[in-house]
Amino acid sequence: MSGLKKSFHIKKKDFIRAGEAAIQTKVLLKSLNLDSALIRRVAICGYEGEMNVVMHGGDGLLSLRVDTDRLTLNISDNGPGIENIELAMQKGFSTALDEYREMGFGAGMGLPNMEKNADQIEVESERGKGTRVRMVFFINKEGDRH
Repeated sequence: MSGLKKSFHIKKKDFIRAGEAAIQTKVLLKSLNLDSALIRRVAICGYEGEMNVVMHGGDGLLSLRVDTDRLTLNISDNGPGIENIELAMQKGFSTALDEYREMGFGAGMGLPNMEKNADQIEVESERGKGTRVRMVFFINKEGDRH
């Protein structure tokens, strides 16, 4: 299992395929017989990150790496970037367009949900150059969170 890598492309504003990368990640992790609670947390983070790319970013990439003791999920895009990361990490803060909110998205819970479910999270963003979110999930044989 050590060093397994998989990547999925994400297209901006592609709401038809939005969520597919997170679903494929979940299927892959299930095939590795990882703990269901871990898989759930990774799937939540993958979906939230993927939706952020679809709504706010440019085209992007969801990358997964599975090692013996940890799983790393990277989500990056070439969009406009996050103007204020600290503000974006607050529950309920959203810059989503009204049309996305009307579809049921943009409640301002994406980054807060990722922070809640990942064991470690790093958010890097540069205006006009995109955003990168790196999340680490520790794999514990007993299945509980570190």
